[in-house]
Amino acid sequence: MRIYHLLFILLFSACKIDENSLIERETPLNHSTNRVLVPVGGNAWLQNGGELSEKGLSKWTNSNTQCKVYFKTAQGGKFRLSLLLKPEPGSAKIQVSALGISKAIQVSGAGEKEFMVGEWSLGKATYVEVSIQGLSKTGAGYGELSQIGLSGTAITPDLSYVKDNKDNYFYWGRRGPSVHLNFPTDGKQIEWFYSEITVPKDNDVIGSYYMANGFGEGYFGIQVNSTTERRVLFSVWSPFETDNPNSIPPDQRIQLLKKGPGVYTGEFGNEGAGGQSYLVFLWKVGITYSFLLRGKPDGTTTTYTAYFFAPEENQWRLIASFKRPKTNTYLKHLYSFLENFDPETGNQTRMALYGNQWAGDSQGKWTELSKMNFTGDNTARKNFRKDYAGGLNNGQFFLKNCGFFADFVPLDGNFERPLKKVAPQIDFGKLP
Repeated sequence: MRIYHLLFILLFSACKIDENSLIERETPLNHSTNRVLVPVGGNAWLQNGGELSEKGLSKWTNSNTQCKVYFKTAQGGKFRLSLLLKPEPGSAKIQVSALGISKAIQVSGAGEKEFMVGEWSLGKATYVEVSIQGLSKTGAGYGELSQIGLSGTAITPDLSYVKDNKDNYFYWGRRGPSVHLNFPTDGKQIEWFYSEITVPKDNDVIGSYYMANGFGEGYFGIQVNSTTERRVLFSVWSPFETDNPNSIPPDQRIQLLKKGPGVYTGEFGNEGAGGQSYLVFLWKVGITYSFLLRGKPDGTTTTYTAYFFAPEENQWRLIASFKRPKTNTYLKHLYSFLENFDPETGNQTRMALYGNQWAGDSQGKWTELSKMNFTGDNTARKNFRKDYAGGLNNGQFFLKNCGFFADFVPLDGNFERPLKKVAPQIDFGKLP
């Protein structure tokens, strides 16, 4: 009897412990006091339907629709996650996945509510992709999702995400950070700027502009415009500051002097305004392309001329020559950059190699530009996005952005590449 009595006590104790554990597990999860709200409208991308606007995700009726929201922590730890959602009439089951773990919640009710989802753990600072997908519903849709809530030890004041739409930053933030190489020139009278770009395989993402030869008054490089179109683009800003080309006074308009065969010329706006030219050219990944720019002042104006060399053709092509009024300067503020101009591809990584930069002065002497300073735009400096990098790669400079990779390179660093020591071999008398 004593043995049976002892077994009964042990069994009762085990059941009691298990019951207490169950009660503890079913205790409602709440946010910590450091909760932040991440707007879906500036930090998400959609697959398979739905509609994304400044207010967030709407027209969410398809169970195949995925809404992916991104943020970057500055340290490891735990984070709790909630959805700020206005449910449709009826009820719906929604799955939230992050770090390889999925959790499902049931939502219903009238008006926007905050629905707690669960808690995840991070081992280190990293970008987190939160994937949100409807599983089942009794009504017409899954609701309208405006924000996700985050709290916990992994959530600190320097969490990276697009915080608001002030100054249209939902647009700029979804485009992603732009990054630059800045070349010191020691005040020389630079008439010519030569450089090369190679885009590696799988880095030719739609919306990418790999700008090779930038200067104080314009820029020159290659773009991916669609699945079927690529361009060599050369633009010069007007001295009249505006985003509307139609408002530029006649005496401050960029004047086209000449252009190469097949080159389109016109005007551009929205990011400053001025003269634009581009050649539709199906450049390829893995091939190194050369860019040559000339800036020649005459006392009251400066003429800027751009040439492009494609190894497949083994010849220099004239893109265009523009005269800029009220300008009397040689080339200055030489730089290169990498940007994404399509917000819908801001979740895809792209990079390029920038090499063999040279500056030719007005006396015909070439100087190799082997040093650069790495910088970024306001999207990077505001800590809205942290997916950017730049520096050295196999003896060349590189730039990389977008796609939410974790290993960013801090801005404002200085880098130096190995010297090539052989100036570009160009027969200037045969340039078109």
